[in-house]
Amino acid sequence: MTITGIGVDLVNIPRMREVIDRWQDRFLERVFTAQEIAYCRGRRDPVPHFAARFAAKEAALKALGTGLRLGVNWRELEVRRERGQAPELVLSGRSREIGRSRGGSRMLLTLTHEGEYALAQAMLVGD
Repeated sequence: MTITGIGVDLVNIPRMREVIDRWQDRFLERVFTAQEIAYCRGRRDPVPHFAARFAAKEAALKALGTGLRLGVNWRELEVRRERGQAPELVLSGRSREIGRSRGGSRMLLTLTHEGEYALAQAMLVGD
């Protein structure tokens, strides 16, 4: 396995709560997939889960080395989590093309949230 990119991001959960309260579905549907929204809304307090997923997307953009340029959009980076499994970050569209062009075949991901912060680390790896 070869690491071809790495990224980390920290999100302030109260700030994310303000953004969601202000923009509601307009923000959520621009940034998150329907599956991510359903997962987070299924939690007692969805905001820390949204914050962790936002951090994951930012970390993945850093690992790709692109930011939101080169035709990449938020919903091409999807955090999936099956019950009892570690989260994974699935790339699609332009983000997947860029990842492959950099020698990456998948994105490893770790998420955590505690207190006022959510943190994610993403690694683009090739097999």
